[in-house]
Amino acid sequence: MTAPHSLIDLLRQSGSQLRIFDMGRRVSKLSTDEFYKVEMGQISYATPYLHHAWVALLMWNPKLKDQNVVWFLKLPLDEQGHLVSAARDDLYQRLLQNASNLLQADKAEEVQDALKDNPFSFTPDAEKMAIFHANASLVMNNPASQYYEFAQQYTRAETPLENWPSLGYQGLADLVIRQDSGNNAEALAQRLAEMPAEPYEAICTALENVAPDHRIFSAIEKRLHTSLTTADTSSDHIAAQVRAISNGRNLSSVQALLCDVLNSEFALEAEVIAAIATRCSHALDNEAIMALFLEQLAVGNAGQAGFSRVLADLMFTPELRIRALSAFRNPERSDALSEAIGEMFGGHMS
Repeated sequence: MTAPHSLIDLLRQSGSQLRIFDMGRRVSKLSTDEFYKVEMGQISYATPYLHHAWVALLMWNPKLKDQNVVWFLKLPLDEQGHLVSAARDDLYQRLLQNASNLLQADKAEEVQDALKDNPFSFTPDAEKMAIFHANASLVMNNPASQYYEFAQQYTRAETPLENWPSLGYQGLADLVIRQDSGNNAEALAQRLAEMPAEPYEAICTALENVAPDHRIFSAIEKRLHTSLTTADTSSDHIAAQVRAISNGRNLSSVQALLCDVLNSEFALEAEVIAAIATRCSHALDNEAIMALFLEQLAVGNAGQAGFSRVLADLMFTPELRIRALSAFRNPERSDALSEAIGEMFGGHMS
């Protein structure tokens, strides 16, 4: 057997099935070929978050479907978004001695423990973990969780709207990941308009991890427009809806909605700004939208600290860095934006 030269090679030689997921800004599938190129330093990591690549490696033996292993890895990136080679090599050596036992019936627990006390491991928050489990069950052709059926009943109007406290987030995650199954998309789209805020926001948060069906996107689009003109709407409610539409298939529709939000008073709220900055990178890759976003950020309630933190993260993505620098050089930028930029870089923009 050829000696493995990368983590991907190592896991492929174990004979297990392998799926990789990005766990940073949203949970999404990541091809093994792309991750291999990242590992080997051939390309930068496409979706960095807080200067790291956050990934989940799901491995299972086709002959032992109930025996699977998951590694959650937080890998540091350099200023160009490439994997820090020293960290990669360290992780590789830590796992090499364990991976030979991968998914053997009597050794899987040892493999899982390979990341115990490992500086590169992390535990996803509850919402991301639910989405990951929903994806994993689908990938391995396993049934959804026990909460899935009740989530279906709720969205199909088979149980009253006020019964939402009985919903489990895992069930909603399963429903969203399986939006293409049966009539899930159609039923959910029809139910969204009348849902109480709490379950609606939970579903919106889950939807950021998929490209919503066009019917679901349309339902959220209508409710978002209503929310922007309703007096008692909370910033959290707007932020959740921004997350829901952020991964929409029609970029022009996403950008139009984003402009509506940015032109509203909610654009000054930290929760809304965070949702736009961390979830709407594709929509922000536009000169006019980036300029509007930065203008609102400069006068927003997050203050100078929020401005500097958001910009530092945005500029880690090459495309958005170009957009931001272009806005910085715009002679028509506001005095507020010039001052915020100057404070961030320790000087003053002229």
